[in-house]
Amino acid sequence: MSVIRPATPADVPVILQLIHELAVYEKEPEAVRNTPEMLTEVLFGSDPRVYANMAENEDGEVRGFALWFLNYSTWEGVHGIYLEDLYVTPEARGEGHGKALLQHLAATAVERGYARVEWSVLDWNEPSINFYRKLGAFPMEEWSTFRLTGTALAEFGSRSEAGVHG
Repeated sequence: MSVIRPATPADVPVILQLIHELAVYEKEPEAVRNTPEMLTEVLFGSDPRVYANMAENEDGEVRGFALWFLNYSTWEGVHGIYLEDLYVTPEARGEGHGKALLQHLAATAVERGYARVEWSVLDWNEPSINFYRKLGAFPMEEWSTFRLTGTALAEFGSRSEAGVHG
């Protein structure tokens, strides 16, 4: 059995630990630059725009988390949920925590009138892909994710020719 609850500031250390575990699982152990202070600010600061839910077992032990934010569909005219991270500890996989977290997000979307819940998954992550398909999720055919980051982002952003202000 899984209990889903909103994250609290006291969860920040365990969320960060789980983020590091996820980075190792995704073969990017050195990529995490997030800090407790940064995570606390985005989740619990004066204007939070990122949200987290915790999955606990019946003993109250954290077994996973989902970190998400709102996106917007210009075609539907309403928000959606973008699931940035879903992670369940290896020893707790198969106990229903991942499904419970996704069900909670789906229920949140339905309750609030959002059009969708979406996320990305690495092409090699067959266990997760199979799990998501069993839930009724499907890959977005004909769509590719693009990202502008690091030096390319800095260089491109510093040479704006449009005269955009504010």
